[in-house]
Amino acid sequence: MSQSAVIRVLIVDDHSVVRQGLTTIINRDPEMTVIAQAEDGQQAIDRFREYQPDVTLMDLRMPQIDGVAAITTICAQFKQARIIVLTTYDGDEDIYRGLHAGAQGYLLKDAKADELLNAIRIVHSGQKYVPQAVGAKLLQRMSHTELSERELAVLRLIAQGMSNADIATALMISESCHLKEKMALA
Repeated sequence: MSQSAVIRVLIVDDHSVVRQGLTTIINRDPEMTVIAQAEDGQQAIDRFREYQPDVTLMDLRMPQIDGVAAITTICAQFKQARIIVLTTYDGDEDIYRGLHAGAQGYLLKDAKADELLNAIRIVHSGQKYVPQAVGAKLLQRMSHTELSERELAVLRLIAQGMSNADIATALMISESCHLKEKMALA
């Protein structure tokens, strides 16, 4: 394969050992090369702008800016961005948020090296990559349209004009980013 046809990969993960391991796996494949690494979402955005990789592997939970916010920012600025979420989190909400933000693939960190390389090739070719187990959780998330009593209570209080802090106090829960994120998705 000619050098110009090599798939250029950006790795984004807050754990150095994970970045090093992924770099080793990817660089062993003659059709791919790691061109840059980032350890948080802000670095991911900066490195993407600088290198404009063919495929980006993005962790979800990182310091500074999380993976979902980084994916959203990158995809808003670069319509051709091809991003695979690579994470340990397989909750239906994590999957939904990652793909909804613009990622074309979602892979768990316990995937075998061959599956990782295959996912990179598939996403690079313009297709989406979601393993069957992840797809099943996403389908469950997408088909669950009813809100829980707690979610309905939060919505009622929002409709009354209450702030997140007031809602947290009224429902005796902590005000957290998670609450804000849930409401942003609603």
